[in-house]
Amino acid sequence: MIKIYGIKNCDTMQKAFKWLAAKKIPYEFHNYKESGIDKATLQIWLEHFPTDKLINTKGTTYRALTDVEKASISSKVKATTLMIRNPSLIKRPVWDLGQGKLFLGWDEKALSALI
Repeated sequence: MIKIYGIKNCDTMQKAFKWLAAKKIPYEFHNYKESGIDKATLQIWLEHFPTDKLINTKGTTYRALTDVEKASISSKVKATTLMIRNPSLIKRPVWDLGQGKLFLGWDEKALSALI
């Protein structure tokens, strides 16, 4: 089963939910704003995605970081700490398609090809 990570009220997440429902694709949702995110999951994601892609550098949470914190996102260890402390920093959605396949963001054509 697909597991999708994000924040429930995010516009991009709403597109993903509607698309999944229209395609009748079962999924599990992990709201990391409410449930947080663990270090082990972030470490797996960081094996697949660079920190500057996994962290939403266009969001308000990122803009609120200090210059020192922004500069530290190139370090996986420091980026992990920031994402655990501020899950809203994580780009959405993160798709766990199973069998070690992950996808980041919203791209209907790419997802259709993967699922």
